[in-house]
Amino acid sequence: MRESDSYDKQSNAENADAQSDGGSPVTYTVVTGPLPICDYTVGGSDEPCEEPATVKRWSGVTMVIAAAIGATAGGLFTAAALVWIFGLWDGVQKFVPPQPGGQQAVAPIEINPGDNIDIATAVAAKATPSVANVRVEERIFDPFTGATGFRERGNGSGVIIRDDGYVLTNYHVIAGADRVVVTVGIDDVEAEVKGVDPSTDLAVLKIPGGPFPKAEIGSSADLEVGQFVVAVGSPFGLEKTVTTGIISALQRSNIVQGSRDITAYTNLIQTDAAINPGNSGGALVDAEGRLIGINTLIQSPAGAVGAPQSAGIGFAIPVDAAINVANQLIETGRAVHPFMGVSSMSIDQATSAQFRLPVSRGALVRFVEPQSPADRAGIERGDIIIRIDDREIRGTEDVFGAIRARRIGDTVDVAVVRGDTEIAIDVTLESDEGRR
Repeated sequence: MRESDSYDKQSNAENADAQSDGGSPVTYTVVTGPLPICDYTVGGSDEPCEEPATVKRWSGVTMVIAAAIGATAGGLFTAAALVWIFGLWDGVQKFVPPQPGGQQAVAPIEINPGDNIDIATAVAAKATPSVANVRVEERIFDPFTGATGFRERGNGSGVIIRDDGYVLTNYHVIAGADRVVVTVGIDDVEAEVKGVDPSTDLAVLKIPGGPFPKAEIGSSADLEVGQFVVAVGSPFGLEKTVTTGIISALQRSNIVQGSRDITAYTNLIQTDAAINPGNSGGALVDAEGRLIGINTLIQSPAGAVGAPQSAGIGFAIPVDAAINVANQLIETGRAVHPFMGVSSMSIDQATSAQFRLPVSRGALVRFVEPQSPADRAGIERGDIIIRIDDREIRGTEDVFGAIRARRIGDTVDVAVVRGDTEIAIDVTLESDEGRR
């Protein structure tokens, strides 16, 4: 397979196969039966956990006095209740019993920008109907009966982006599935895989019927760090799970080498909203309930046992890029991306010192594809890319991010260091169709 822009196997990117989301079943232990009162000791002592009841005796005089006090208190309470019920003085609201068959008025939710609880409530009500559970199944064969069937292999999430049944999810959620079932409301519907794009880890499913509750599509172009966000999905199969947080960072990038494909995660949105296995393909929405990203990756603690664990570091594909790919998959069944035509390796301070390079950060061009945009523009092997337009290039991932953020046909200003000289080179990007 041909290497994509700026990817080099010696880079520091993770090397992991894209797999379907899943995890070990969650087991809940329910305690049944009456709870014992005194079957344990506190601090290892022999004292009972609750003192036994003591029988008290009352004298005749005491009982008469208690009865008189009780009668007086009861009369006062009854009088106060009658005054309250019939509204016998100003400021007391009359009790009006609900009318049979009547419907109580529901107070609208008023969003106070300073109160995250109210915002989350309103956003959850708006966003959850358009987020579906995606169940991945594999075909099984019973050698004793000769029958075939399906069993669940994992689960993920998806976002309904069109009311006629198009669902956007991650490619790694449905990769290798023999059957995909989407749960919308209470209905399980078998879905058709309309198109996949492993290079961006996105896929589009089509479910029959409709109209379905589609998400309101927002924009990822003007997001800000610190902005309030809500994540919706099916972690561990728990459908319609809502978590809240903020945007922790922007323009995060990563490259993953799978068994057959290279996935370039570029310009990711980082969030501290809890994201776990099963959230992949779900929605990241803003304070207005608009879709701004597709939840895709998490960073787990080193040495975590079993399924990956949420550590407050999750990543979402920006909605602008995701919808662009989704529209292509819906229309043609495939997606194309901007292409420059270089393979590079990241430079850090250690690499710079070892090879006595003139810069301590950048992407060293190791190969330029013949007849590619980079080749025609004059980029050479050994050049060090330090900037693309206004974006500083610190390594291979930044080159991916800068190129994928543009469109086919755009011209980018690439600043390279050649020898001891900085050179500006204009490169007009082309499609990567047929080059992967």
